[in-house]
Amino acid sequence: MTRQATLRTRRLTLVPLAEEHLDHEVELDSDPEVMRYLGNGKVRARDEVQRHHRHRLAVADLVPGLGFWAGFHEGQFVGWWLFSPPQHADQGPVEGQAELGYRLLRRYWRQGLASEGSRELIRHGFEDLGLHRIFAETMAVNEASRATMTSIGLRHVRTFQGDWDEPIPGAEHGEVEYAITRDEWLAGRASGGRNRSVAADDQ
Repeated sequence: MTRQATLRTRRLTLVPLAEEHLDHEVELDSDPEVMRYLGNGKVRARDEVQRHHRHRLAVADLVPGLGFWAGFHEGQFVGWWLFSPPQHADQGPVEGQAELGYRLLRRYWRQGLASEGSRELIRHGFEDLGLHRIFAETMAVNEASRATMTSIGLRHVRTFQGDWDEPIPGAEHGEVEYAITRDEWLAGRASGGRNRSVAADDQ
């Protein structure tokens, strides 16, 4: 079985999420700005983060090679990155697809780290895992995340209405999906697209 690989970029080391990273996740989910467009838009207490931590660890057992990665820069925790199999029917077939996600501590925003880690996951997905399509979703009003998605080569493919138990401000504008296929990624790499500058508001 293909297990999660440790990935490295110029500034980041991405290691498979493990029990030892729980305290970092608690810090991340306790920042109201980080959580602004996520879940119910509220910070999470430690026991709630622990439940999400269990779920995050379990993703690695769903499809070989996918899962969560904890990211470190100069030995300091930055945030996490995610490759998850599609969870809903409208996202298309599970085989050959992965959903990209990322969440960074606020002090590491606007430094291009979200883009840097995401580009490496995309490379890993297409080159090493044999994926044929990678997509990401966010709220339509989350301009910073949308800018990051664009900067790493994903394109907007649809706007749709999400299913919210507790709608948060901006939910009425819907959610957006961005995606890139392996062929598009290869074409972009051949034309030098991988070297595009990162978005100034990268999170």
